[in-house]
Amino acid sequence: MDAAREVDQPQLRKGALGLFAIVSAVIATNGPLTALVGAVPVSLTMGNGIGLPSVFVIVGLVYVLFSVGFTAMSKYTTNAGAFYAYIAQGLGRPWGISAAFVAILSYNAMQLACYGMLGFFLSTGLHDWIGVDVPWWICCLGALLVILVASVTNIEISGRLLFFLLAAEMLVIAAFDVAAVLHGGPAGYTLAPFTPQHTFTAGFGTAIVFVVGSYMGFETTAIYAEEAKEPHRNIPLATYISITTIMVLYTFSVWALIVVWGPSEVVSMAGKDPAGLWYGMAERIAGKFISEAMQALMLTSLFAALLSFHNTTSRYIFSLGREEVLPKVLSTVSRGQQAPVVACAVQATAVAAALLLFAWSKSDPMNVVLPYTAALSTIGLLSVQCLTSLSVIAFFMRGGRGESAWVRQIAPAASAIALAWFVFMEVSHLDLMTGSTSRWIYCFPYGIATLALLGVVYALWLRKARPDRYSSLGRFLSEL
Repeated sequence: MDAAREVDQPQLRKGALGLFAIVSAVIATNGPLTALVGAVPVSLTMGNGIGLPSVFVIVGLVYVLFSVGFTAMSKYTTNAGAFYAYIAQGLGRPWGISAAFVAILSYNAMQLACYGMLGFFLSTGLHDWIGVDVPWWICCLGALLVILVASVTNIEISGRLLFFLLAAEMLVIAAFDVAAVLHGGPAGYTLAPFTPQHTFTAGFGTAIVFVVGSYMGFETTAIYAEEAKEPHRNIPLATYISITTIMVLYTFSVWALIVVWGPSEVVSMAGKDPAGLWYGMAERIAGKFISEAMQALMLTSLFAALLSFHNTTSRYIFSLGREEVLPKVLSTVSRGQQAPVVACAVQATAVAAALLLFAWSKSDPMNVVLPYTAALSTIGLLSVQCLTSLSVIAFFMRGGRGESAWVRQIAPAASAIALAWFVFMEVSHLDLMTGSTSRWIYCFPYGIATLALLGVVYALWLRKARPDRYSSLGRFLSEL
């Protein structure tokens, strides 16, 4: 892309986000409280039992390996399309467009999973608190409207909102952890969860399946590169801070839960009363206020995750509009705030349409919407992450740029192998992920592959029919 054209292109607001704003947005995407309360009980009962903390460490370390090459490449690429731009420069433009289509589908699916949970809990809460019955999907549409308004205002305001929501969430998790450690448990401060005999059990692979989903979203640091202060410093730093914080938080919190319940009791309790596993114990060791705060902050945790995922998806759409992979109008930004207003509106409309479709089909938000869309999203995002690791290797093969072999080859190759295995495990355990044996769930991998193939075909058509446009794909704001 020539310099004159690049200057004329729509751009997001530069220097709007500092390091902690980016970290807050990324960790909020993971929804730590939602992951702990939602994923841990089923992981304990269907996975490797008390060895679960070790699985959080193992998956976290895989993503640390992923981050080595990912952050190294971020020095040479500053693009709101993130994975799209990385893969386009590493493996080629057809693969970049293919990955972008899959990423947009996957992030939208993850939003639908979160909306399913939010709608269920908010609808239940309104009934319990004030005796009003509001359908879950109406609750979702109301939340979506608030998120749309927040997303088209100043990105700094969204950043502050995410920071405060995340701070409250982290404080209540910390309160539970401290209370659990001070209280102790029937077996003392056991380190059994970190031993090989409890980690690598028959349920290890199943535990991986559930734990991987808890890490989805940490890679969104690169999405904010155009809006970050000192992006070449803050994006790598934010990535490492985010993944380390998430890994330590999950691992310590699950270990504290096992300690306070006791290794012999925690798994059976997770099966009998998943909600009481956290809320009941919180009331017992930390008081009713902390227990009720955890329940209330589940809603804010989901809201924060949804706002962050909405921002992520809209920036992908904006980036593809700017490079005319999608209609140019999608790259329209507001005059004052330089927010991707059209991309945000289109993304919100797509989510609203999907929610209405689920409502029309009378789909249960917790038994259908949540597990089905979460499974689809996880498979798609893992596939794109695997391609990103391969793109790092390919990118640096064309010039080492002073990076070590560890950065250029070893870490990306190791993470690509691990991520490919994660994809295999997710696809192999679709029945466990969704709680269903419906033939429709087995269409998910084929649907993702078909969308990816369409992306490649479209890119090849662009190369033939629009060579000027094709030659500039994935290079906007890239420093090569």
